[in-house]
Amino acid sequence: MDFLLDFHPWVKSLHIISVIAWMAGLFYLPRLFVYHVEEVEKGSDTDRLFQKMELKLLRLIMNPAMMATWVFGLLLVFTPGVVSWAEIWPWTKAGAVLTMTWFHHWLGYRRKEFLRGENTRTGRTYRMMNEVPTVLLVIIVISVVTRFY
Repeated sequence: MDFLLDFHPWVKSLHIISVIAWMAGLFYLPRLFVYHVEEVEKGSDTDRLFQKMELKLLRLIMNPAMMATWVFGLLLVFTPGVVSWAEIWPWTKAGAVLTMTWFHHWLGYRRKEFLRGENTRTGRTYRMMNEVPTVLLVIIVISVVTRFY
């Protein structure tokens, strides 16, 4: 895996770009759900517009960004000298990334509920869930930057 050292700056850059795109979607989609629940009548033209926006955000931005984040992140993990699993920080980051991936899929299931007209959650629920990616982002950034032991 030593060949990965030659590409480390590029892989790291692409990982950061992917994370930013993914996080943008993770922040925005729950906010769309808040407006969808509170302002839109089921079956209306606006309902269909929101469903289209939510689908495109998830499929065209969030899914590819999540996959790229995982691919570039795993390449970083396999780059010699980047991660020491004897330390705590990679474990806290990994736990937060797994939770973020779960949250991504949770949002995908909620989108399908809107599509079927079966959403039972309130705007307040989506507002509270909108804080999840912020907490995870804080954990990840502090873990990586401080690399606490």
